[in-house]
Amino acid sequence: MIKKKLSVTQLLKELKVLYPKHIIPLRHHNAWELLCAVILSAQCTDARVNTITPHLFKKYPTVQDLANASVKDVEKIIHSAGFYHSKALSLVEMSKRICEVYDGQVPQNMEDLLTLRGVARKTANVMLGDYFKKPAGIVVDTHVKRLAFRLGLTKQTDPVKVEKDLTQLIPYSYWGWIAIALILHGRSVCSARKPLCDQCPLAGLCAKRGVKN
Repeated sequence: MIKKKLSVTQLLKELKVLYPKHIIPLRHHNAWELLCAVILSAQCTDARVNTITPHLFKKYPTVQDLANASVKDVEKIIHSAGFYHSKALSLVEMSKRICEVYDGQVPQNMEDLLTLRGVARKTANVMLGDYFKKPAGIVVDTHVKRLAFRLGLTKQTDPVKVEKDLTQLIPYSYWGWIAIALILHGRSVCSARKPLCDQCPLAGLCAKRGVKN
């Protein structure tokens, strides 16, 4: 684990140069659309999700429309996202609860978000940190977990424990952005199978350069 505050500060500085903007790769126009997209993105690429959601939102433009939808009809639209049976059910049931309990508005706190079908802590963190700009934690997906370990930010493998380590090291103002930065770096440079260490601007800060896990 990086022990010196200056090392973490330098890491954040370098990442900010590489990924200065907090860009959400999933296309959306409102909180509900982003929540649908994040649910669809489980074990599915963002690019694939972005080809599905325009069709989904054209047929079901509001949360009320999707709440009243047939799960079978939703399955046909999202089939290519994988795990479409459970995802379709989650989309419909999540929308129903938002309509029935939260007056059609996506809740803005962790406790309420976790009551929605298809929403676990990672998804809730995306909504709170990326959309509502009031993070309750740091998103930990496979890229974030891998890079956090390689950079020496954690020795943990459990996502909850990784998140705990990151929130202790990363200043709160960076919580929403840091996951996006690490995800983008993991996709473009620090991949799981073939990390491009010789091309990586963070190589000098990397505790486990060349490690493939």
